[in-house]
Amino acid sequence: MTDLAQPLSGVRVADFSRVLTGPFATMLLGDLGADVIKVEPPGGDDTRGWGPPFQYGHGQVGEGGRESSYFLSVNRNKRSIILDLKAAEGLAAARRIVEGSDILVENFRPGTLERLGLGWDALHAEFPRLIYATITGFGLTGPYRDRAGYDVIAQGMGGMMSYNGDLGGPPLRVGVAVADVFSGALITQAILAALYQREKTGVGVRVDVNLLESVISLGSSQVGRYLATGEVPAPIGNDHRSIVPYGTVRCGDGFVNIAVGNDALWRRFCGALNLTELGTEARFATNEGRVEHREELDVLMLGALSDFTRQEVMDRLDVAGVPCGPVNDLAEVFADPHVQARGVAVTVPHPTLGETTVTSPPWRFGGEALPVRRAPPTPGQHTAEILAELAGTSDDT
Repeated sequence: MTDLAQPLSGVRVADFSRVLTGPFATMLLGDLGADVIKVEPPGGDDTRGWGPPFQYGHGQVGEGGRESSYFLSVNRNKRSIILDLKAAEGLAAARRIVEGSDILVENFRPGTLERLGLGWDALHAEFPRLIYATITGFGLTGPYRDRAGYDVIAQGMGGMMSYNGDLGGPPLRVGVAVADVFSGALITQAILAALYQREKTGVGVRVDVNLLESVISLGSSQVGRYLATGEVPAPIGNDHRSIVPYGTVRCGDGFVNIAVGNDALWRRFCGALNLTELGTEARFATNEGRVEHREELDVLMLGALSDFTRQEVMDRLDVAGVPCGPVNDLAEVFADPHVQARGVAVTVPHPTLGETTVTSPPWRFGGEALPVRRAPPTPGQHTAEILAELAGTSDDT
């Protein structure tokens, strides 16, 4: 393992977050080489109980303990310590962890850590180099400041559910917690920028993101369309509002996603699939015309594509250089030879499960994959180890 594969080696993170947004962010920091100390309450992170499904040790129900797949998905490359912050001893240990840390990450409701003496103002005065990262549902100011934040609430309030789904259908939540995950990615970016800034100033800063504004930001072109025109976007299924054809098309035996992003690709698309007449029609010659005549084109394409299997469509479009891909379920994703060649699924030893499989960190540094150094921890797995480090009786590991 080279230094490139551990760019945050030597950086310590005091992780007071739980559930998804904060744990996703601290997992990314751990992937980058930081020593992430996950501070859990006596009952553990809530997501340890979010199941089924659970993974059981030794392959048998009830043997060797169990872990929820939800927890396992966002907690690799961390150490766990159990602390009761309502008890003087637990709070004192938490302060010692913070004292030795570069970054604190938390996603409590505003005011919670302040009441424990672990708020930004108190800690910044005592540890001026500390970077303090806060994730909330709605921000640190405003009428909704004290509301609890959950992904589905943010997706609804941020407009995303209004333009997601099928034309004429009900509001639809995106099938993964995008508000949580995107907020976690955004706070990670802010933390890394704050680390860089600290190198120049010597002083840490508080950074914060919230789920609502993250969802609004994620709306990108949908939000831009509204701000530019006042037009409220409606659901349009898998199609694209400004590019045609772009999205999911039905073949004789399944579905393929296509991305015909310009007029040259359109001509190649038609040539590859024997759509000569469509390719020569003036009303479809430009993207603007195809958007205007979207419904007519969909009907004509559907009839033509029904003559081909999914694989035939992809083979023909690949040869023509037209971007395309199958609509895979997750079994197909992880059976894909490219996904396997990239090592996206990594099996690691686990203290109670024997082993578990997690996804790999999503970056390469200098062409080198970042390692999964630690399996997601069991509750308090490293409590004794970390307390010994705090007492100065063992080397930092």
